[in-house]
Amino acid sequence: MIEKHVPHRCGDEPAYWIALSLIPGVGRVLFKRLVDHFGSPKAALSATQGQLCKVEGIGEKTAREMASFDWEKGLKRELEQIEKRGLSVITLTDATYPSPLRTIPDPPPLLYAQGEWKEGDACSIALVGSRSPTSYGRLMTERLSRELAELGFTVVSGLARGIDSCAHRGAMAAGGRTIAVLGCGLAVIYPPESGPLREEIARAGAVLSEFPLFAKPERLNFPVRNRLISGLSLGTLVVEAAAQSGALITANFALEQGREVFAVPGPAYSPKSKGAHRLIKMGGKLVEGVEDILEELPPEVLRGLKSRPVTREEGGQLQNLSAEEESIWRAIPEEGGHIDIIIRNSQLLPSQVSGILVMLELKGLVRQLTGKVFVRNI
Repeated sequence: MIEKHVPHRCGDEPAYWIALSLIPGVGRVLFKRLVDHFGSPKAALSATQGQLCKVEGIGEKTAREMASFDWEKGLKRELEQIEKRGLSVITLTDATYPSPLRTIPDPPPLLYAQGEWKEGDACSIALVGSRSPTSYGRLMTERLSRELAELGFTVVSGLARGIDSCAHRGAMAAGGRTIAVLGCGLAVIYPPESGPLREEIARAGAVLSEFPLFAKPERLNFPVRNRLISGLSLGTLVVEAAAQSGALITANFALEQGREVFAVPGPAYSPKSKGAHRLIKMGGKLVEGVEDILEELPPEVLRGLKSRPVTREEGGQLQNLSAEEESIWRAIPEEGGHIDIIIRNSQLLPSQVSGILVMLELKGLVRQLTGKVFVRNI
């Protein structure tokens, strides 16, 4: 009986989900077919060889191997380690299952979690890119992830070397939340040096994996993992990626899932710019600052963001504003003005002015009236 191995906090039902996922050959597609056919993971585990043969995609050999597999032994070890490591398991039927993943074509049946995914994490942006970035790539990633976190976004990435790690650190430096999605089990530390960073992420958000605890970081696991990075997020931002890059796989998943795709441009001569530039040519949004991301997000998302406090210093200077933001604020006439007047006064591109005005609205410095007229609040 499996009940004696099931931690009280986990309950009985998640144990059957774990057990079914441990059977070799049962990936997320077959898992869904089995549950749809038998009604529950528990019923699927109790099925005979003959009954299994009636499931689409299962032949006699596979049915025989599944029926004879000793899943109780593997389940016992898995549950002991979940308890020992203080982890949790979230199944597709749980209320705490990440809501953004329910809308992708192939949501994972279950997730192992270190830390806690919160419903507010649905307001998130994924940052991905090169494992060996330039100093420019690191600086842009840390700046963008920090500014996103300051606005209340959760930053999602994959805990890989390079851009991923910079994204996690940038979000935490701002006191924000971050989610790491692994291409291996939570009992495996990969990359080997990532242990301390992973512990920080678990305290500031969550580390997630759909793979059994001791699953190794096999090459084929990472494209599978990438669909979750994009699936958890409102959009995916690529910072430095070669022409053939895992970051581009994540961006492609984002497109398939109906999410936004963003890319930071780099030097034309750099091989690390090729992937991001290709995305921009294909219609991805060019990102120079966080305001470019905000322009593409729905109003209900923007209304839920935090505003950063802005005050005046002696001499009329504004604190916590970039040079471009202060320029636009000062380009608004005292009595207010149409966006065309602001564009003319600022001598910046219309797209720049539009994005910066969104930022100024979020900070409470500007409000928009009907007819694209903007007025200062202070």
